[in-house]
Amino acid sequence: MAKRDYYEVLGISKGADPDEIKKAFRRKAKELHPDRNSDNPNAESQFKEANEAYDVLKDAEKKAAYDRFGHAAFDGGMGGGPRGGGGGGQGDFASAFSDVFEDLFGDFMGGQQGRGGRQRATRGSDLRYNLRITLEDAFAGLQQSITVPTSISCDTCSGSGSEGGSEPANCPTCSGMGKVRAQQGFFTVERTCPTCSGAGQIIKNPCKSCGGAGRKEKERQLSVNIPAGVETGTRIRLSGEGEAGLRGGPAGDLYIFIEVQDHPIFQRDNTDLFCRVPVSMATAAIGGEVEVPTIDGGRSRVKVPEGSQSGKQMRLRAKGMPALRGGGAGDMYIELAVETPVNLTSRQRELLKEFATMSEENNPQGATFFNKVKKFWDGMTS
Repeated sequence: MAKRDYYEVLGISKGADPDEIKKAFRRKAKELHPDRNSDNPNAESQFKEANEAYDVLKDAEKKAAYDRFGHAAFDGGMGGGPRGGGGGGQGDFASAFSDVFEDLFGDFMGGQQGRGGRQRATRGSDLRYNLRITLEDAFAGLQQSITVPTSISCDTCSGSGSEGGSEPANCPTCSGMGKVRAQQGFFTVERTCPTCSGAGQIIKNPCKSCGGAGRKEKERQLSVNIPAGVETGTRIRLSGEGEAGLRGGPAGDLYIFIEVQDHPIFQRDNTDLFCRVPVSMATAAIGGEVEVPTIDGGRSRVKVPEGSQSGKQMRLRAKGMPALRGGGAGDMYIELAVETPVNLTSRQRELLKEFATMSEENNPQGATFFNKVKKFWDGMTS
């Protein structure tokens, strides 16, 4: 399939200046980044397309070649441009837009830029912890202690990574820029510095305790407050409780993902609860009462109307789950399940047979159904 025009991809005119090109790419990157478009299957390919366009148009020499020859400038066609050195998306994907990537997504991905583009400190990664709780805990809320395996700041070097408080030195390969450039024909290819991995600095005397990383692996005990009303999928964020940053960088966040276990009695639908209660055939026929449990541990007596059928629901107001952010509680619904008696004695059988002969007019649904069946059969024979 033919490539789209790079100016069209970024939504700019051919005469756009470098500042306009950069702003346009920032808008597109925010709009299309895959981490922010999990429900859009085309987001990743569109994001790469925008990145490819920006990789060419941000560079004056590449832009001039593209304006003259179009896409052929970078695939061995007109203009003799070398393969892999242009906007074909074959270069270093990350470095192709590193000058705006950290500005847009640095906090999310864990990067911080220093002056001159050097990455002096790296934010720690965010951590995820899956926590299973009971429906009763979700109803009442709880204070839960959890053990989290994570990285903490090295106390020996105070997170700097250097032994004895010595300062890191500028990387001799990239002169502290974190990037190196190589000339390929009239193109300049920029890549992450292989010596310092983009940090811009190297540690000549690394801390013996952490090996220069500025952090160490350790388990931590945390107390987590689980509010009432949480449900499966609820996410609780603990700021700064994630992985420690590298070389004094800020810590990431810890995300607690809640999973509420299935309950043997209650089924949940948002803030409402459902409870299926078996009742005897006699109680359903002549009416009566049943005692049902409530999620707070209490009991409620529910009146069963005369002539109740299986599936009939009755509501107990405000006996459901509390809303997570206030606003009252849901309701509890009692669903009747009329039971057919089993293991009958001889006397019970006699009574039921006697009852059956006397109750033909007491089954309205059955009478209606069989009248419809009779009409159906009559229609088929005629």
